[in-house]
Amino acid sequence: MRRGIAALAAVAAVGAAVVTAPAAHAEGRGDIRVVKTVVNGGGSVIVGVTNVKRFPIVMTIKDNSGVRDVTDVSAFNTSNGYGPVSYLGTSCKKSSSTTSVCTATMEIDPSWIDSYGSGNEGWDANAVAGTWQVNATVRANDKDYWISDRIATFKMKRAATLTTDAAPEPVKKGGTLTVTGKLSRANWTDRKYHGYTKQVVKLQYKTPGGSYHTVKTATTDSAGRLKTTVKASASGSWRWAFLGTTTTMKVVSTGDAVTVK
Repeated sequence: MRRGIAALAAVAAVGAAVVTAPAAHAEGRGDIRVVKTVVNGGGSVIVGVTNVKRFPIVMTIKDNSGVRDVTDVSAFNTSNGYGPVSYLGTSCKKSSSTTSVCTATMEIDPSWIDSYGSGNEGWDANAVAGTWQVNATVRANDKDYWISDRIATFKMKRAATLTTDAAPEPVKKGGTLTVTGKLSRANWTDRKYHGYTKQVVKLQYKTPGGSYHTVKTATTDSAGRLKTTVKASASGSWRWAFLGTTTTMKVVSTGDAVTVK
C-alpha cells in the first residue's frame, strides 16, 4: 500500500547522491551506523508527467552484533520540507557478520505531486524539484538503533525534451542552413510539457563517422523555441544539446542528417 510521507520543516542541505560519513543530525544508542548511502545509482531522479518513477536507496550499515533491519525511510525537499515520495519497503543482504547492504525502494507518481500540497497556500508543485535529503532508522541485533535525519542528498529533476530540424534538405554547398528546435520540460501542475524559456542551448555538428562538437549557442524564446543559421560546408548531422539545470535534466536531441550537394 502506498504511504504518503508527511511534510517536515525545511532544512539546509547540499551535496552529492553518495555520502560516506555518518549523518550530521542523528540520535540513538550503540555503535550501529549507516556508513554509505547511494541514491538512484548516484544519478539524479528524473520525473516526467505520466510514468511512475521508482528508484533505490542503497545503504551500507555496520554494527558489531549485525544489522537487524531498516525502517522509516523517507525523502524530503530540503528547501520547502515537502516529500511526495512513497516508501515501498526495504530488503537487506548480509555481506559479513557486522555489515549489511540494505536497499529501500521509493516511488513518486507525477499525478500525485500537485495534489500533495494543494491545501497549502502558494503551493507550487514544480518546487518539488531540487535538492532532497534521505532519512532512515536502522536497528541492530543487540537492540542498538540509530535515527538518522540525513544519510544522503540527491537531485530530483523535471524531465525534458529537445527537438532539432535542419532545413533545407539537401542544401547547396556554401548555402544557408536554418536549424530550429524546441526545449520543453515537465510541468507537474497540469502534467504537460511546456517550453523552457531563456535557456542557453548548444548547436552541435558532426560529419559521418565523426563526433559531435559545438558550433555555436542559442537561447530559447518565450515558447522554448530555438532558431539559428549556419553555412553548409559538408554533409553531416546537426543537433541541439542542453546541459540541464539544478531542477531540469540534461537532454540532447536526435541528430538531423543533412546532405550537402
